[in-house]
Amino acid sequence: MAWYKEWFGEEYLELYAHRDAGEADRHLDFVERHLAPGLPEPKAVLDLACGAGRHTQALRGRGYNTLGIDLSLTLLAHPPRVPNAEGDMRQLPFRAESFDWLLNFFTSFGYFERERENFRVLEEIARVLKPQGRFLIDFLNRDTVIAGLKAREVQSIAGRQVHIERWYDDATRRINKRMRLEEPGKAPQTYLESVRAYSRDEVTIGARWAGLEVDDLYGNFQGEPFDRDSERLILVGHRPV
Repeated sequence: MAWYKEWFGEEYLELYAHRDAGEADRHLDFVERHLAPGLPEPKAVLDLACGAGRHTQALRGRGYNTLGIDLSLTLLAHPPRVPNAEGDMRQLPFRAESFDWLLNFFTSFGYFERERENFRVLEEIARVLKPQGRFLIDFLNRDTVIAGLKAREVQSIAGRQVHIERWYDDATRRINKRMRLEEPGKAPQTYLESVRAYSRDEVTIGARWAGLEVDDLYGNFQGEPFDRDSERLILVGHRPV
């Protein structure tokens, strides 16, 4: 079974509990400053790969008509319960030109082993956006992650010992993270995360090929310009008419 079908459950929520509502609010401060300053408020927003819905909830709290979508029914059912739908980002269950904004946070791109499947996601973003619709893709900065990759560590999280192994596979150009969860009285559980480590040029050229135009690149949610040493690679752009 593909790693992304196994991993996004209750254990994921416990290990990433620090990714909370406060962080989501800070992300939305960035969105309101940089996504479409001076333009009319969007009538419909899609939170793509929304997980448990922290960004969806924050957006709706600010008055945006927002729907979340995710593949994991476990995450979708988790509080806070917000308007959401189950679906695959490679084939979104929406009509063409349904959304004014599409937001994709926390490195939810590059999951799939085949390049064509990953870039199908970009095509779907272009399809469901209205002409001149705005998008944001929050991706990892490949160079920073690879340079700082910590091969092994052990963490104590939610009463578990979590043994973590990380590596970059140059043949597949993927960053991998294997987690072994150990808890007294229970059998160990092992999960994998694996993301294609796209460069800035690969993802921006791919977006243009899919029908999207990248307007700005940021290195973090403080709004600093992207460079080789940036924390993140945040793409902000639009679907041309």
